[in-house]
Amino acid sequence: MDHERETITLDGADGRSADLVSSTISRFKAHSATIAVIGLGYVGLPLACTVARKGFSVLGIDIDATKVDQLNAGNSYISHISSDNISELRKTGRFAATGDFSRIAEADAIILCVPTPLTRQREPDLAFVVQTTEAIAPYLRRGQLIVLESTTYPGTSRGILRPILERRGLRSGQDFYLAYSPEREDPGNAEFSTAAIPKVVGGDGADALRLACALYDEVVTHTVPVSSLEAAEAVKLTENIFRSVNIALVNELKTVFGAMGIDVWEVIEAAKTKPFGYMAFYPGPGLGGHCIPIDPFYLTWKAREFGVVTRFIELAGEINTAMPQRVVDRTIEALSEVSGRASKGARILILGVAYKKNVDDTRESPAFKIMELLEKRGAVVAFHDPMVAEIPPTREHAEFAGRRSISLTKDNVAGFDAAVICTDHDAVDYRRLVEWLPLVIDTRNVCARQGLTTERVIKA
Repeated sequence: MDHERETITLDGADGRSADLVSSTISRFKAHSATIAVIGLGYVGLPLACTVARKGFSVLGIDIDATKVDQLNAGNSYISHISSDNISELRKTGRFAATGDFSRIAEADAIILCVPTPLTRQREPDLAFVVQTTEAIAPYLRRGQLIVLESTTYPGTSRGILRPILERRGLRSGQDFYLAYSPEREDPGNAEFSTAAIPKVVGGDGADALRLACALYDEVVTHTVPVSSLEAAEAVKLTENIFRSVNIALVNELKTVFGAMGIDVWEVIEAAKTKPFGYMAFYPGPGLGGHCIPIDPFYLTWKAREFGVVTRFIELAGEINTAMPQRVVDRTIEALSEVSGRASKGARILILGVAYKKNVDDTRESPAFKIMELLEKRGAVVAFHDPMVAEIPPTREHAEFAGRRSISLTKDNVAGFDAAVICTDHDAVDYRRLVEWLPLVIDTRNVCARQGLTTERVIKA
């Protein structure tokens, strides 16, 4: 196991607290503890499965009764987690799902993996975090470890969770132990499963840090302790702001180089041959997923409290947010150039509504904004996605909920004027797509990667 935590100064604790901590650590090391994971989505469910496979008893808690029923029946609702996996864990008796928060009392550790979206004003929406914390507070008992994994701004764990948890008289660091460990889930990445990704951990005091490290030591490849809750909260924001800013840079370079007749994809491939001082990032139709489009604005919002203006972060957000409009403008321009068609009445096929390839996650997908903008220009829009049979309800684009993916057959696509590749799923036959359609707008460079370079394929 990793020994980086030896660099952290550990304060003493009174005898009662020390006994609680030692007893819980012993159960973690023996894998005899019960772990509750609250929020069984793209972060919580993989974590729950990973912890259960390590031999712990896992109680998955979710307010969605449909999810609870599916899991207890041995079925998965996330594409990269197989139903066989869930069924096997159910048979071992190490995993059960429930909507009953009173069962929190059974757990030695409680891990919160609930959504942290933005409001329409791009301010943090911590409603799920607050409601979940209020739901577990009545059932806390002495000795429990509570870990928040949801992405948030520095100060959330100490300033919001801790006061709620202490309302009934228990005290953090004496009766229960509060920690923060940012989720680092990458859906669809076979190389880095939950267990293979190091966990950053910050605690509200030395005992909380010891407990959190002791738990995650038994679950993931190694833990990386930091000095405080706030430092751990800042780590996740830093990771995703780094990605957001660099993606914005290549999106801007795509626009600049495109005006000069230079292929940005060719430039990136050549640049990344440099063995030092360069890391490849790629342009696209806009940012998607629950992290990169949202997390930077958590820090932007919090920075105002300290009188700091995050100009770099906000500029990156502006560039990335503008990309769907650029894709639509290029599509309309290409329609006019290639077929003399106006956008009004044009039939456009969107290829991929998941935010990234080979997953079924549509959260914050730029495809929805592209669909919205095309329809505002009078286009008739349909979509194909091998991972998404039906568009789920979303906060920003409720009008698309229930729309179903069409099959990608020659007859089905014969009447379309163009296709816009928003997500480059491996399961799509792009060669046939190029053969069947008069125009293909490629935002992911997938056609060029497959050698499909014709005048009918336009990069955007």
